Amino acid sequence: MSEIKKIDSTDLKQLQEIGIRTFTDTFGKDNTEENLNNYLKSAYADQVLIDEINTKGSEFYFIYLNARVAGYLKLNVGSAQTETFAKNGLEIERIYIDPDFKRKGLGKKLYELAVKRALEQSKDSIWLGVWEHNLAAMEFYKKMGFEKVGQHSFFMGEDEQIDFIMQKKI
Repeated sequence: MSEIKKIDSTDLKQLQEIGIRTFTDTFGKDNTEENLNNYLKSAYADQVLIDEINTKGSEFYFIYLNARVAGYLKLNVGSAQTETFAKNGLEIERIYIDPDFKRKGLGKKLYELAVKRALEQSKDSIWLGVWEHNLAAMEFYKKMGFEKVGQHSFFMGEDEQIDFIMQKKI
């Protein structure tokens, strides 16, 4: 049975563990070890995550399956959004599922929570960035009704990568 719980700063170590594990699973094979390790050290540092958890307009959630953390979600609204793309939108900045828990419908449950939070806040769209080579994620979002509306650069060390911006009106 799955359960979703909002994260606070007491969940820091679990967030670091699931974040590093899922990011490495998703992007590790496509990046140099040096670039990946440098990114993980900076993006998942204690103070970086504490600041993100405490940012007004950001929310983190764990999803559990059989009492184990199986993935997490990060949402942003207002000035917490990573870009000024959708003034009245909700950004799904991160939605990651542990490799041991994929294909169990957990990503869809986190997505459904994002829609619920957007509706509760009277948002008119949901948007996200997805790496151009993450075909499985793009297919998932297309099935959920998202369309590609733009792109931006993401740097993994010196390596410039492209994220497609996908949006869904709600």
